[in-house]
Amino acid sequence: MIPVTQPFLPPKNELYALLDEVYDRNWLTNNGPLVNLLEAELPKYLNYKGHFSYVNNGTIALQIAIKALELTGEVITTPFSYVATTSSIVWEGCTPVFVDIDKASCNIDPKLIEAAISSKTSAILATHVYGNPCDVEAIDRIAKKHDLKVIYDAAHCFGTIYKGRSIFEYGDISTTSFHATKLFHTVEGGAIFTNNNELAHKISYMRNFGHNGQEAFWGVGINGKNSEFHAAMGIANLKHANKILEKRKEQWLRYRDGLSSRLTVLELIDEPGFNFAYFPVFFKTEAELLEKKRVLEANQIYCRRYFYPSLNTLNYTSQKESFEVSETSSKVVLTLPLYDKLSKEDQLLIIKILLK
Repeated sequence: MIPVTQPFLPPKNELYALLDEVYDRNWLTNNGPLVNLLEAELPKYLNYKGHFSYVNNGTIALQIAIKALELTGEVITTPFSYVATTSSIVWEGCTPVFVDIDKASCNIDPKLIEAAISSKTSAILATHVYGNPCDVEAIDRIAKKHDLKVIYDAAHCFGTIYKGRSIFEYGDISTTSFHATKLFHTVEGGAIFTNNNELAHKISYMRNFGHNGQEAFWGVGINGKNSEFHAAMGIANLKHANKILEKRKEQWLRYRDGLSSRLTVLELIDEPGFNFAYFPVFFKTEAELLEKKRVLEANQIYCRRYFYPSLNTLNYTSQKESFEVSETSSKVVLTLPLYDKLSKEDQLLIIKILLK
């Protein structure tokens, strides 16, 4: 069987050495030494110089970001993303206002944003889809012109560099995910990035129930902390991050070389800085996608319709108009297997089936 993804696991002895430390200290959570070590080492690796907060998942990261920025009313966002992007907006009492995407990059189309701004708009929440950077310059210009906050859902962006800078440098806040399906993972986990000192101060309280010492509270908070066990996995995996990224690039380019003459593939915004996290292919019709998916599964090869459905069709969103590019793309996109142990032979088999 070839799954759509498979978590990278470090050598057991490297992970177990860290877990032995946890057992010796008997300190499992609440800002332990390994969490602190991971918070120190990850920004160095990512060449990120701002504030970094490790949390228990990428969805909590988005929710804390919305709360920290005190967003209200409407938040302009993309319909082409994982459901957590939209559900976090709704969960925090705001209204998602969708803007269609650019067909080539799959990211929110900045040319359409201003028409969606109203007196109720407080922010733009955009996703760097598949690790492919948004047009951050255009979004920044619009946000400054209309006095809006900007959050980037950078769940796919571990290791992504845009014009020589970490992609996490952009926006008022960027968030990411370290879920087990991600290129770099801590089993479960996520992070919040900001260059703003005041926001970083608020976030530090918010992720720990608002505690200001044992018996005092700064304000409202939530349990966004992560554990020593999760941090141990992250520290162990970080030693292998360069190797993981190099292998992923090799696999990604193999797919592109084999498929781009017959299928539409993702157009990269900044190829030298891309992290090669996902390989989506776009079919001409949904019927063609479903037939190829059936044939692949008959050969025990499992792909994912990522992202499907278009988020504007969710039953808890109020916007009723159609978003043609997002809806069409979501019906014809299939992400192919991509993970560290995927062999060249298995990739060539997948390519052969797709081209047959």
